[in-house]
Amino acid sequence: MDLAVFFTTFGIIFLAELGDKTQLTAMALAVRFPWEKTFVGIAAAFAILNLGAVVLGKLLFALLPLFWIKLVSAGMFLFFGVATLTGKGFDKEEEETKEKRYGGRGGVVTSFLMIFVAEMGDKTQLVTASMAAQQDAPLAVFAGSTLALWSVSLLGIFAGRKLIQFIPLSRIHKVAGYLFIIFGAAIIYQVFSAH
Repeated sequence: MDLAVFFTTFGIIFLAELGDKTQLTAMALAVRFPWEKTFVGIAAAFAILNLGAVVLGKLLFALLPLFWIKLVSAGMFLFFGVATLTGKGFDKEEEETKEKRYGGRGGVVTSFLMIFVAEMGDKTQLVTASMAAQQDAPLAVFAGSTLALWSVSLLGIFAGRKLIQFIPLSRIHKVAGYLFIIFGAAIIYQVFSAH
């Protein structure tokens, strides 16, 4: 593995996502679901997205118009924002019931879908595809990008878990709901202002 390409890719992607919607989404999901399930969903989504970016590169975006990818992403953010704000309270008993209903996978599935749709066509995926096209080291690009995104997500997850100790969970859920709606609205604005 080309370590120079690995560290370059890791650094670029890590800095690009630090404090970005991915990290804030991980934070919000981590206060709603167990952190392990949140991370498994996020990690799987990023692994698949980065594999797609490295293997398919520009071909992926030729087959799936970015306009529709971003609209679906915005719709998911808006849906989860409204669902979070109109929830019946997110106490521990309710979350345990949800986890049983989904066979213990509710957090994994939700985290996977949120990240997969939101990040498809995002700047870090485009940078990953670009790095893979420029460098003759696809494994180094994939590993650097994926580990950077996992690291940023873990930082967001643990920051979210720490928040619960100082701020009531219901307030965190309200903020998370509003953040999801803001992200959804921002994506819609970005899509239609570009056309």
